[in-house]
Amino acid sequence: MRGLTHVVAASIVAWMIHPLARDYADHLTRDRRRSAHTVRAYRAVAARLLVFLQSHWGDAVDRPALGLIGAADLRSYLAMRRGEGLGNSSAARELSAIRGFLHWAAPDGTMPRMKGPRVKKGVPRPVSPDEAVALAEEVADDAREPWIGARDWAVLMLLYGAGLRIGEALSLTMSVLPLGETMRVTGKRDKTRIVPLLPDVRAAIEAYAVANPWPLTRNDLLFRGAKGGPLSPGVVRVAVRAARGRLGLSTRTTPHALRHSFATHLLGRGADLRALQELLGHASLSSTQIYTAVDAAHLMDVYRNAHPRA
Repeated sequence: MRGLTHVVAASIVAWMIHPLARDYADHLTRDRRRSAHTVRAYRAVAARLLVFLQSHWGDAVDRPALGLIGAADLRSYLAMRRGEGLGNSSAARELSAIRGFLHWAAPDGTMPRMKGPRVKKGVPRPVSPDEAVALAEEVADDAREPWIGARDWAVLMLLYGAGLRIGEALSLTMSVLPLGETMRVTGKRDKTRIVPLLPDVRAAIEAYAVANPWPLTRNDLLFRGAKGGPLSPGVVRVAVRAARGRLGLSTRTTPHALRHSFATHLLGRGADLRALQELLGHASLSSTQIYTAVDAAHLMDVYRNAHPRA
């Protein structure tokens, strides 16, 4: 027992001080502008991998060594994590985080080709808050340039944090700046509505506006493509499709599903149907009432999974 305690203590010390894990966290904070929660989670994954590899290889781990990592090494790592009780979905997310770390740390920015754990598809359900944030972060982290990552993060935060349709988000012009606590949105049939902006959503848009390299006038579209033209909804959908695969999320996790989740989570917190109708820009209350069925189905899932006599 004493020997085991010594090994655990040594691992914890290495986990805390390994310079690569610390530098990666600094990179995420400074260059990628990730949230404190995300930085802690990604630093923990990097640190766990580094401690494992140091024990697995029996030698110190540095950037050149990470360039030699193979699929067998990652399978051994995931086997260790599965032995600690990690499920398929969490293992898929951890593997995705490892990809991001190795892309930053390895000399050539690559990692072995390796499929993530198979994730059993369940019944359709709203994207959870943690999954919505993880999806947006995964899309942003996978972007080829920091300003594109900031753009994708802002777009997806508008869908989940403000309930916008993707077309509504991409039709916003520079005239929305500077931002206040609310935003005027033009929806279907040119109907306008006022939506509140959470601080995190407002910060995401402002960060993108600062990072955007293209000179824009007040009447130009806010969100731009990689070459400066208007951002296409297809670009966002492709990025989300790739990210959900890496995270092991359902194929029903689409940009529009983030808007559905916004509505479902508000309803679950006691939002009034009429108020929700206004926030979503629905022409009739019947369109909003579908979320009562969605929320009831979600509650039944919780009941069946958690109640001892279900």
